[in-house]
Amino acid sequence: MTLIHTENLWKTYQMGSEEVHALRGVSISIEKGEYVAIMGPSGSGKSTLMNLIGCLDTPTQGAYTLNGRAVVDMDDNELANIRNREIGFVFQTFNLLPRATSLHNVELPLIYNGTPTREREEKAKRALAKVQLADRMSHKPSELSGGQRQRVAIARALVNDPSLILADEPTGNLDSKTSEEIMRLLDDLHHQGNTIITVTHESSIAKHAHRVLSILDGQIDTDERIPENERNGYH
Repeated sequence: MTLIHTENLWKTYQMGSEEVHALRGVSISIEKGEYVAIMGPSGSGKSTLMNLIGCLDTPTQGAYTLNGRAVVDMDDNELANIRNREIGFVFQTFNLLPRATSLHNVELPLIYNGTPTREREEKAKRALAKVQLADRMSHKPSELSGGQRQRVAIARALVNDPSLILADEPTGNLDSKTSEEIMRLLDDLHHQGNTIITVTHESSIAKHAHRVLSILDGQIDTDERIPENERNGYH
């Protein structure tokens, strides 16, 4: 079943008197359960595409359907609801509240959508257990390593059982050993049935995915499947 479908997506910015086309007619389809990497150099349009897929921005023209719903027709409240319930975000900078415990950081999306306290706590505990952090629930970010902070961020992304996990340079602030641990965790989550899109400029990270979309000058340059024996997560 198709989860993401874009048709002729354009994103144009007005820079003074000049028009900058960050995306130029991007059409892609991503199925439920796929593991996709979006690659490209700085300025290629990959971050713009991620922002559109994540409903953080709206296209200048074109159509985007997420889980059967036309995103371009939605108002701000509907977009906020989609971001909260359908998409789990993982960012390079973790985006954790510094004074909150791991448990409270993971609970945040559930607080925003009004989930009752007891149910919220149970879901957050389950999500932390999934990322092997059940013993760090009461720790604040300053008491955790970089890899543990990213695991908390991944637990927060998982807590709503989203349709899609969107990871933007998820290992950008981590050393190579910790990066590998985080990517193995994403591999495991994909094996459990999650749809994952990572945005990266590193080929070693992209090779964990099963499909790589390369973007250049705002257009899809290549769309290729990675054979199982060439993937970095292959065991």
